Amino acid sequence: MFDTMTLTKAVGALCATFLVFLLGKWAAEEIYYTGSHGGHEQAYSIDTGSGEEEAPVEEVSFEEVFAAADPAEGEGLYRACASCHKLDGTDGTGPHLNGVVGRAAQAVAGFAYSGALIEVVDVWTPEHLNGFLANPRTYAPGNTMSYNGMADIEDRANLIAYLASTGG
Repeated sequence: MFDTMTLTKAVGALCATFLVFLLGKWAAEEIYYTGSHGGHEQAYSIDTGSGEEEAPVEEVSFEEVFAAADPAEGEGLYRACASCHKLDGTDGTGPHLNGVVGRAAQAVAGFAYSGALIEVVDVWTPEHLNGFLANPRTYAPGNTMSYNGMADIEDRANLIAYLASTGG
């Protein structure tokens, strides 16, 4: 049923397949290689327009964005915070956030803070919260919050408006 000649043919076919792929790779590298190999120029280049300067993006101040913020949208964004922070006055992995806007930094009694926030923030104003939520690690180096940050300024403003509406 299965003799050595069949095994030899199968191994030979496998080796021949790998040889075809190896030769195809070698041929493709020779045709499309974009480096200085062999001293010849690239065969085809695609203009990506990287030399053109883009129009500068107009920077909107946080105060303007915060003035137009929607707390209802911020409530939906709070779901990302809810895994570590609560709004009922009890602490989770992080301190509770009800009444955080206008509250002194590290003011929740009984919560073990890292000490990094008090060096940067005295009172949690909307501007401080905006900077912190953009990237907590760079805003207050050494803090223990593992959140990567919220890139969109409108989302941060909506979330801060929602937190301001939760009261203390």
